[in-house]
Amino acid sequence: MCGILGFLSRHGQAAASKDDLEAALDLMRHRGPDEAGVWSDDDAVLGFRRLSIVDLEHSHQPLPYDGGRYQLLFNGEIYNYLELRQRLIDEHGATFATEGDGEVIVAAYKHLGADCVRELRGMFAFVIWDVERRQAFGARDWFGIKPLFSVSNERGLYLSSEKKSLLAFVPEPPGGRVDTTSLQHYLTLQYVPEPATLHTGVRRIESGTSFTWAPDRGLETSRYFRPSFPITPIDDETARYEEIREVLDDSVRVHMRADVTVGSFLSGGIDSTAIAAIARTYNPKLLTFSVGFERAGYSEIDVAAESARALGVQHITTVVTPQEFADAVPLIVWYLDDPVADPALVPLYFVAREARKHVKVVLSGEGADELFGGYNIYREPISLRAFTPLPRRVRRALHAISGALPDGMRGKDLLRRGSLAIEDRYYGNARIFRSDELAFLRTYDADVSPQDVTREHYAATRDLDDVTRMQYVDLYTWLRGDILVKADKMTMANSLELRVPFLDIEVFKVASRLPVSARVTPDTTKYALRRALRDVVPPHVLERRKLGFPVPIRHWLKEQMFDWALDVIDASGTGNLLDKRAVRAMLDAHRAGPLDYSRKLWTVLVFMIWHGIFVEGRISPVVPHPTYPVAV
Repeated sequence: MCGILGFLSRHGQAAASKDDLEAALDLMRHRGPDEAGVWSDDDAVLGFRRLSIVDLEHSHQPLPYDGGRYQLLFNGEIYNYLELRQRLIDEHGATFATEGDGEVIVAAYKHLGADCVRELRGMFAFVIWDVERRQAFGARDWFGIKPLFSVSNERGLYLSSEKKSLLAFVPEPPGGRVDTTSLQHYLTLQYVPEPATLHTGVRRIESGTSFTWAPDRGLETSRYFRPSFPITPIDDETARYEEIREVLDDSVRVHMRADVTVGSFLSGGIDSTAIAAIARTYNPKLLTFSVGFERAGYSEIDVAAESARALGVQHITTVVTPQEFADAVPLIVWYLDDPVADPALVPLYFVAREARKHVKVVLSGEGADELFGGYNIYREPISLRAFTPLPRRVRRALHAISGALPDGMRGKDLLRRGSLAIEDRYYGNARIFRSDELAFLRTYDADVSPQDVTREHYAATRDLDDVTRMQYVDLYTWLRGDILVKADKMTMANSLELRVPFLDIEVFKVASRLPVSARVTPDTTKYALRRALRDVVPPHVLERRKLGFPVPIRHWLKEQMFDWALDVIDASGTGNLLDKRAVRAMLDAHRAGPLDYSRKLWTVLVFMIWHGIFVEGRISPVVPHPTYPVAV
């Protein structure tokens, strides 16, 4: 797990940029505190920050291969590297100078070409520079676990694990302008959807995509992975559940490959508990970590502690106060690069900080909901079946009626959603501001809609059922825009590697075959997964209702954090983009009640802090550089 930064020159003038690249590389020190490396010639400057996990004494990057013809930058982990390495030796006579997984990537590229990426089981973002042919090949992993940002201009191509390291290379104004379309999407979705960022000059290489670059051709991308769902009936339930257990067990086993200590996050939910339970079989001394709050009803620490006792693992907890929460937000937003208005990322930052005192790698349960049907919203097509046979004109009438009902009235949203086709009602797991609620956005564009983000995904799934289409949309939106961004950024902020065994291509192959009835029922979610884990997960967790990660911002913005929020609004220089008076009125209305505007407020507040850091330059968080124990 590391940070990569590269510049590929169109005109053979890369050497002149070496000092600037080295300075930008230091902005990612948190991603790789163990060592740094830079390689350069006239065509390329390649920089690397390393967090040593595998082959600790070797595998330094940029990594040369084949007599120096290839230079590799690689962020991530390849979990099948031992098997792939042996195959390359046996079938192609490949040679290796290290024991690491990075060299396996570049060897696979030499012998298999661009198809090498399909052989990689893991999380990755990499670029291989071919010194002889003066061209690059790279890729980002199947689901987008590891980030990769790009800036392409007349000078050449810049690539980086973090956007902040590229802003100095974007034309004036510094960092580029605020992308108002992305801002509108952010206010709706609580994240900026790929491939855009909130800066007009910076883009992202998309998940499941490989790319090539050459001076005369520029950047060309190719999608090597599109999720498919070859759904098959379950003839033998016992065999199907055993298959799920076996593939999860194998995934956890290979995800624990490391030359350092591996721990596990443990919440009150089934996903992280299952991962920890399986990991415990491979490491009886497994350390687990959880986080919560002092406020009743907003902490899963007690449930996690009960799970830890049932599993027989050592458990360490962290409690976050409102003051710690508020104080940490500017630094957290700096680490994020783009705003993500998910309050759960703040406690994730704190539990990652605590975990890094003890281990260098943690396992976590991200991805189980998207693969196995874990979100309660996936049951919506069941609850809306009564609307399906209604003529379009009746649906239009119901939609008009729902619009006339008072906000907060019971049944209003159900009536509205039931009157809409799935393409119009579902655009991912979060919905913050509807279009008719964006009057405070001064740059509002009626031609921009969240359907712009999901249209191609619905077009690709016309023949699938509604639940599967929702999961497909989330794989491209919510998962890689929110879940994986906060997982990567908050753990790497603390120089901690996070691994996600559910988001393994082999696990996906099994999950993608499950019929809808094995994913969601009128009474529960993740039906098949729960059945498969009956003998793995403690009973008090197995049928527990999904809560997400509860964060008490609803109460804090009324009480302890009200003045903090007011200060953020008053100091913000976003008046050209937002009507600050309307935001202040929303804060006052939230405090007065009875309606809850906390998620809407949080979305705006996070953007204002982001703007203060990356546009105004008014906020400059102090970035810590702690020293960690060498032993881990």
